[in-house]
Amino acid sequence: MNQEPMPGVKEGRPNERTASFYHSFKEISLKREREIQPSRDRIFALSVRFQQAVDFEMTHSSSSSSAAAVGSAFWTMALRSEHFTVYVALCFLLVALSTLTVRASAGSGSKVLSLLQPYDFLYYSGVRAYYGEEWTKAAELLEKSIQTKEALQRARRQCHDDCVSSGTEAFNKLDSEKGSMWDLWALDWIQQKAECLRFCIGRSVSPTGQLPVSSDIEYEFNTRNPYNFLQVTYYKLEKLKKAASAAHTYFVANPSHLEMRNNIEKYRRMEGVAEDDFHDREAEKHWVLYDAAMQHEASSDWLQAAEKWRACVNETLWRTDECRVQCEVSPQPLPEDRGVDGVDGAFEKAAALSLSLLSCRQSCVTQVATRPGRISAQEDFLPTQLEHLHIAQFKCEALLTGDVSGALQTLRSFLLFYPSDKDSLDNLQFYYETLGGDAESRGIQPAREIARYINQSLQEKSLLYFGVENLNFTFTDPDLWTPEDVVPESLRENWRAEKQLINEKIKEGDQPEEVDDSGFYAGKKIVPSFHNLVFLLSHLLLLLVSTGGLVPQVGVTIAMDDDALNGTNRVVLDGVMTEKECDKILQLATVAASLGDGYRGRRSPHTPHETFEGLTVLRAVKVGGNQRMRAAIGEVFVWLSQEGLVDQSDTRLLHELGERVRTLLHSYFRSPSGLFISFTHLVCRSAATGEQEGRMDLSHPVHVDNCLLEPETRQCWREPPAFIHRDLSAILYLNDNFDGGELFFTKRDAKTVTARVKPSCGRLVGFSSGPVNPHGVTAVTRGRRCALALWFTKEKLYRDMEREEAEALWAADGQSALKKDEEEEEKEGSATAGRNARSHALKERSRERNTVTGRKDEL
Repeated sequence: MNQEPMPGVKEGRPNERTASFYHSFKEISLKREREIQPSRDRIFALSVRFQQAVDFEMTHSSSSSSAAAVGSAFWTMALRSEHFTVYVALCFLLVALSTLTVRASAGSGSKVLSLLQPYDFLYYSGVRAYYGEEWTKAAELLEKSIQTKEALQRARRQCHDDCVSSGTEAFNKLDSEKGSMWDLWALDWIQQKAECLRFCIGRSVSPTGQLPVSSDIEYEFNTRNPYNFLQVTYYKLEKLKKAASAAHTYFVANPSHLEMRNNIEKYRRMEGVAEDDFHDREAEKHWVLYDAAMQHEASSDWLQAAEKWRACVNETLWRTDECRVQCEVSPQPLPEDRGVDGVDGAFEKAAALSLSLLSCRQSCVTQVATRPGRISAQEDFLPTQLEHLHIAQFKCEALLTGDVSGALQTLRSFLLFYPSDKDSLDNLQFYYETLGGDAESRGIQPAREIARYINQSLQEKSLLYFGVENLNFTFTDPDLWTPEDVVPESLRENWRAEKQLINEKIKEGDQPEEVDDSGFYAGKKIVPSFHNLVFLLSHLLLLLVSTGGLVPQVGVTIAMDDDALNGTNRVVLDGVMTEKECDKILQLATVAASLGDGYRGRRSPHTPHETFEGLTVLRAVKVGGNQRMRAAIGEVFVWLSQEGLVDQSDTRLLHELGERVRTLLHSYFRSPSGLFISFTHLVCRSAATGEQEGRMDLSHPVHVDNCLLEPETRQCWREPPAFIHRDLSAILYLNDNFDGGELFFTKRDAKTVTARVKPSCGRLVGFSSGPVNPHGVTAVTRGRRCALALWFTKEKLYRDMEREEAEALWAADGQSALKKDEEEEEKEGSATAGRNARSHALKERSRERNTVTGRKDEL
């Protein structure tokens, strides 16, 4: 592989707790070995004694009586054992049987059943190999630790399902037996269930693998730290695709990790790494479905939205059930012993253990509703999905088929959570009236799985609140829908106060005041300080030398400011371009723009009712280059059929407009730091002929440019795939001879429109890219809407390298134009080499920019 070293790639800087784990790694590893060594010694001695018994019986019996030999060995083993029960010997019966199978069929290539090893020990060993720079061994062990942990959970789940019927005979006697026998039958049921689970798990998990892991190991895996090690390990092994995947997987759960973000950007620029390689290996299906459903809903694709919401509800129920099962079959700490002065007897300890189990089950609601990398869960996660599903079903069923039975069932399911919700009850009455009040419609019941979920959860809550009131147990209810009658009277006052506080935060979106931390100051009061005074003095000098006041360009006027736009750091400037300049760029777009450019080749990335064309500055330069420039480039491009159809002055104007907009906005928003162009994209969106009737979607759904907006929680998360480096956004309009296509701003709910801007030639809209400015574009229902979209950043690292490459091409063409034809041929190679030497890094960064920005356009 001809891959140059990338010295900047390294494991992410650990946080305080992870650092503590690193510092004590050797001590923890040695301690772990000391803990498991006695068990290993006992197991090894036991297995040796058992194997000796098997060998003895095999030498005195024929091959046809192998099973009898094993049985005889088993009983011999059991009789000789003084410290192990017959059950423990049974745990090794499968090992012996597999050994006999291999001996009997050595020529057939049968494989010995491999028991799962402790994944924490595999992880310790992998980290040790990592620090020893044994990269191949480290990758193998780290991957095996991840796979073993997943396999362990699957094995426990399978055993839980296999042992469902264990002890049912004894359990059924609880209703028929009288007197003092009920407790014995209950213990019989518990013991049979425990015996079944232990034996079942023992068939696939080694005894050491069944031991509980430390809280440090749980923390390492919960924060996906194995992938932190893996991304460097795979880089060292020159497996860049796997390195990119591991880095992305870690970053999803650690979105504020700047070093990993930088590593990902470096991987993007490396040859052989594609955008599809950045996938989340730990992606949770219910969140994938949730995001897909929200996207379909935003584009008014109600049929697909209903399907995704239904799948999301089912997957959420399954994930919750899976989490609850792990509470039962995973090692659980016994109730704390209060010492010699403790007064807890067997029943008190049994109650404490059962309450811990129930609390673990209830906490699954929070676990499933928390996205990777987030601290808090999404409140009312399952009821919210049912609300969305109900709306989507009504939209597609009522409008397309006239059958609302599915929507009615979903509405009834939602009413199980909130039986007195006024809007839902009104909707229910509407359905009855629409359906004529027939008995069939009134007989539609909630979904069985939802009813079962509610009933089980309510019973668990009743037991837990009893423990809180009478057994000094601590429990935090994860649900807002819990009915008041479940809570004991003595706890209701505090419970009501806490619930009211949560509801108020949700109603207000937990955002009492929009605060823009972008560092821009349009329309803001600046608190006097030394640094601000220096800034104001320097800005005052700018006003003295500029004829346009805050806008240093003649003819440019402020059409709308923060007050007119009802927001923060928003502005509309008119007169930025002349009519002639608009016509030149429109002609350039007509000749050179290509369908799907900037959208990964998708002609209709946001809506099927419009087609999108795009053009960047660099591509315009390459398309419009003359023969001399083509020779300087030294690469093969797709050229227009007629040379000179694209005027170089038009491409230079496209380039200059970016700098013009940067100067205007840098001055208006009074940015105290440098402002760099991050990306420039000429975009035209055209209404598709015959596709506009009855249209209800948007040309571009509401979004925020540098974070992922969640309208239902009013949160905006600065993490990929959002372009988190963007600080300022702008759109420069080129025409107005179309219908629709207005830019509009909303609140964080993505519904409440706060301002609208109608496009026109030379009109510039600028605004900070953060969560204070959610925005979208109304549908273009006739004609072709063209505009120049620009984004700016305060970080020089993320400046637009394509612009610099375009400038390098112009410089190379200008120098070669001064040479004679024969000298040009002789010097062409060295000139090209010189340009390449200057712009090699720029080209790599340019490829990266193409990859990143090619995913989606934001305006």
